[in-house]
Amino acid sequence: MSRLTTTASILPILFTVLFALGCKSVIERQDVRPRVLRDVPARNLAYRLTPDVAVPIDLENEEPADKDVNIANFFAAKRDNDALLRTLPSPDGKRVLALYGTETEPPSAFRIDLFSSDGTFLRNLIPPDISCLFPETVVWSPDGRFINFIARKRVMPSPTPTPPNQPEPELMPSPLASPSIAPLFPPVASFNTEQIYICNRDGYDLKPLTSREGLIYFYFVWAPDASAMIALACKEEEWNARERQYKLPAGRPRLVTPDGGERLLDDNVTDALPVWSPDASKVATAYDTDVVIYDTVQNSSTQGRIPLGDQLITASKSYEERSGTKKANANADPSATPAASSSAAVPPSFNPIVRLVWPSPEALYFKTAYVRVMPSETINTFQRWHQLNLSAQAAILK
Repeated sequence: MSRLTTTASILPILFTVLFALGCKSVIERQDVRPRVLRDVPARNLAYRLTPDVAVPIDLENEEPADKDVNIANFFAAKRDNDALLRTLPSPDGKRVLALYGTETEPPSAFRIDLFSSDGTFLRNLIPPDISCLFPETVVWSPDGRFINFIARKRVMPSPTPTPPNQPEPELMPSPLASPSIAPLFPPVASFNTEQIYICNRDGYDLKPLTSREGLIYFYFVWAPDASAMIALACKEEEWNARERQYKLPAGRPRLVTPDGGERLLDDNVTDALPVWSPDASKVATAYDTDVVIYDTVQNSSTQGRIPLGDQLITASKSYEERSGTKKANANADPSATPAASSSAAVPPSFNPIVRLVWPSPEALYFKTAYVRVMPSETINTFQRWHQLNLSAQAAILK
């Protein structure tokens, strides 16, 4: 066999091997820079902490949106016995949700109606046997296809008993009922604890998205691409224990899909509300002073933990030297967390992470603060914002 024939036989094999190597994903290859951080697993993220930054620009003027004028006028003219709490327009601006309290609902509960953008009433969304809670969680999905809220079985107030030795009230003929424009609701499952509900943009096909009796779902947020939502849930006894300690509610993060699928991301509880990355590939939350980032585009739960305690203590000492804040922490609670300890080694301004904001793939902001929710006021001191600059680890870039 000639050399030319042998070379001709080897070339196709060599070409095949090189082609296969070139087709490896950026995760498998160690010599290719990922085009975007979406391609980098959370465990392979590098970070750089920049403490005590300015408030993220999107939060500087963060205020509740004004109530829709047309709907406010409608309630003032025709529903003066109901208290309009807030209005929420759909992403396309064609429809508006109206949240309102009634005389027959407990103070923390409310109901929801659907209006057109010109203030025309369309329909009631809430069946008579359930009550909505946590008005700040009512939301349209980012694509405008769904409406979501948290609700539980309605608790009807008990009638006041007739005092003894008092005559029963005379039965008077009841006035003619006003014609109702409320729809006839098909049966909808209800629960003794708060669950997430979903219906379509027209207010139909209402159903519970979660159905874990005994768990309180108190927070959820949609992914930017409307593929899933991240939620927090806790047990009733956990909720009550935190309430007795005047602490924020804390729950375990769960990934919930629009078809009702659910996956527990972590068995630890957090009071820092989780946030999505802008590309919807990851979710971040915090446990005390550790930031944890979860991958959500894979079937298994993978995560990366960023411990920041030591760096934040150092940053707190520098912060207090610059600001002249060197005094005992009036809010010290040694039994609560190290962040509120009265130990001389822990600066008063060193506190847990209580909030996160993720405006761009490479920049994750978080706030540390001392927070207690008292019956008459909320204590929120030493509020400080910090920034994590995210990138791929050097091992992937060699």
